[in-house]
Amino acid sequence: MTKYSNFDDMGRAFNERRVDTETRQTYEGSFIEASEMAKLSIVGEAEKLEMPDPDQAAAAVEQMLSTMFDVFRDTRMEEFAADLAWGFVNSFHMVAKRIEGREDDAAKKLGDLVRSYDPSEIYAVELEETQLLCQTLEGCAEAMRCMRDHAGEVYRIETGRPFSTVRGSRVSSKLTASMIDGADYLAARAAKKREEHNPTGPVVAFSGGMEWHDHEQLFERLDQIKRRIPSMVLMTTAMNKGADAIAAAWASSRDVKLVRMMLERRHGNKAGFLRNDRIASLRPVEAVVCEGSGVQIDFARKMRTAGVPLHVFRRNEQAPMQPARSRRA
Repeated sequence: MTKYSNFDDMGRAFNERRVDTETRQTYEGSFIEASEMAKLSIVGEAEKLEMPDPDQAAAAVEQMLSTMFDVFRDTRMEEFAADLAWGFVNSFHMVAKRIEGREDDAAKKLGDLVRSYDPSEIYAVELEETQLLCQTLEGCAEAMRCMRDHAGEVYRIETGRPFSTVRGSRVSSKLTASMIDGADYLAARAAKKREEHNPTGPVVAFSGGMEWHDHEQLFERLDQIKRRIPSMVLMTTAMNKGADAIAAAWASSRDVKLVRMMLERRHGNKAGFLRNDRIASLRPVEAVVCEGSGVQIDFARKMRTAGVPLHVFRRNEQAPMQPARSRRA
């Protein structure tokens, strides 16, 4: 196992081995300094803190995951490496969620401040600091999500299995400059949230059985679809294992918007079939179905009835399941 004297050496080694233009651009786009000042808590003072170096962050993620597999490879502990690595990736996911929660709280406070304008200097300082807190946490969450997705890809390469998170005003009528900035920031943040929760683009529907292991054939077919429909939104039937989990991992690795159409369990045994109706009503442009249960049979029938081009994968057409060993792509 290679040892590095410092992060720079590790970063150079990483760049030589793995990082490609797309990965580097993803890190550079996520580790952005919105301001030279940063504020990480309501009570803390603003500080001049930089974001981590993108190349060093990428190297650290690679080294962290790969070292775990290298240490356990060809030993009696090898089968447990994947579980530990999954925990590392999931830690990035959970920390990102916690940061997002703090950002939401700060944005709520910012909204309250914007709506209750006060011309005092104390108000102006609080407004400015709260906005800086929002921006800082937003940037940290984006960087953490970037590392989570990269770690998930290393996990996939090492194990041959995709990572899945489940095992998730004033007397004057004019506004001050800081007031406008705060309002604009909230508007931009709300627009971004709306896009995240209501993505636009052609819908590609996906449904698959819980017992599915061959991710390569699904990745290949979804890649083909994305080449034809670059702005696609992938909509799955939201199973937490099997084919749907593979499709979700593909969407994460390809930066494709994913919509998980959950069951409305109050409908009992009809819930899966009613969910198929909801997906069909959204007029998907293409659909993929992997053999599973009667729900998948109904999904395929409804897609065909609606005239949606359908890609069908049968369970016995999967590649043989690989032994439970770590392997590099």
